[in-house]
Amino acid sequence: MITPIHTPILRAAGVAKQVASNGAQLTILHPASFDIRRGESVAIVGASGSGKSTLLGLLAGLDLPSQGEVWLDGQALGQLDEDGRARLRGALIGFVFQSFQLLPMLTALENVMLPLELNGAADAQARAQHWLERVGLAERQRHRARQLSGGEQQRVAIARAFAVRPALLLADEPTGNLDAETGARVIELLFEFNREQGTTLVLVTHDEALAGRCARRLQLRAGHLESGA
Repeated sequence: MITPIHTPILRAAGVAKQVASNGAQLTILHPASFDIRRGESVAIVGASGSGKSTLLGLLAGLDLPSQGEVWLDGQALGQLDEDGRARLRGALIGFVFQSFQLLPMLTALENVMLPLELNGAADAQARAQHWLERVGLAERQRHRARQLSGGEQQRVAIARAFAVRPALLLADEPTGNLDAETGARVIELLFEFNREQGTTLVLVTHDEALAGRCARRLQLRAGHLESGA
């Protein structure tokens, strides 16, 4: 089934998250509702502990809400089992994490190729090489991840994310471990690819420069969505 182009890439309807704590229910995220359109760039901002990463995990289907529902490309995540959610993520989502999440003993090229091979791409090596060239790491593709600087590892992570041609890129503090100059370069790459590929960006960030580049903010305070819906 082809999803209508006007369908939001993400929709949250009354999404909330509670966890058990000392015999009581602790609310991490209070009910939140919003749509994110295709090709949009959205920053999720708020103080540490405000629920930003929890919300991102719910949007990705890495966790399920205690109440409410998330729709990804028109599919209700709560109606899928864990394998179904994983398949949908693999088809639609690229991830960039603050801690890079590279396999240290694999080369940059092998790290970018890995999700492509898992998805059965016949041209995995050519696509991985193309994206490493795009992020300026053509000369470093044979180096193991542990031999690369933090900025280089983050660029490998971006190449890996975009190589799968995601409809949606989710990034959790993508500049958090980088110096200002390298962080600025990473920001430019993200928005360059957003423009060229039409990829929707959803970014958890404390970086005001990064948040300021996004078309919209979702502001969280103590688990409450205060603006941006």
